[in-house]
Amino acid sequence: MEGERSKAAHWLNLIFTEPYYMYHFLAFFSYFVIRTSSVSVLSPTFANRLIYREIQAVLAFGVLTAIKMVREETWEGFIGDTLFFAKIFLVPLALMMDYNLALWYIVAFSVMYILTQQPAFQGSGTSSKLTPLQLEALLTEGNTSRFWLVELRSSYSSDCIRTSRFFPELSITYSNKNLSFAMVDLGVFPNAAEKFGLFLGSMDQLPTYILFENATAVARFPDFVLEHKGYHPTITKRFLSRYFELDRRLLEYVNGK
Repeated sequence: MEGERSKAAHWLNLIFTEPYYMYHFLAFFSYFVIRTSSVSVLSPTFANRLIYREIQAVLAFGVLTAIKMVREETWEGFIGDTLFFAKIFLVPLALMMDYNLALWYIVAFSVMYILTQQPAFQGSGTSSKLTPLQLEALLTEGNTSRFWLVELRSSYSSDCIRTSRFFPELSITYSNKNLSFAMVDLGVFPNAAEKFGLFLGSMDQLPTYILFENATAVARFPDFVLEHKGYHPTITKRFLSRYFELDRRLLEYVNGK
């Protein structure tokens, strides 16, 4: 019960402290205020038709939200998609009432998209947040872990935000004396991208994961072949675990190999 209360308090705090969530909350709340105040000026026929459309929108939104809740692995991805669906349904409803109102919402959502950003997961698990120089020093010293799994991300990339929870959770499960986890934010250090074979003209290359063994890259996702094709599989915790054989490496460590 205490855990549920702390989670609720955490999300309430995010709503009122993070501009991304606060502005969306105010925009959606404003519709209910406008809708309530407009009851007296709407004709009964139009009001009934609007209620019918609102019920349809709520049902469709509920179905899409339920599907996303089942399929999405992270809260960041689920909330991002849910807010997107809500905006899709809100604008047509506003258009039914008045095209100026719909235009206002379109402008408001556009400004939110430009000026605010969905916050990434703030936890790091047992992984280390490093600068490129710190990572290079750890790899070259050779007196730390045999393996380093490194996530190259950018705090400005929506894909990195949606998957920001995976790496910390994997680090909690699989980190040991032979395998360490590290994160490098190339949004903060863009000049270091070329060292890892990346060109940040497009954020499509991030997140990128590289497994180092004794300072040598032995596996990478997406690899250069997939990057050239411009397509790679959806990133999930299960996929990363299988791709880098984390279960096998953990068993080898437990068995002392």
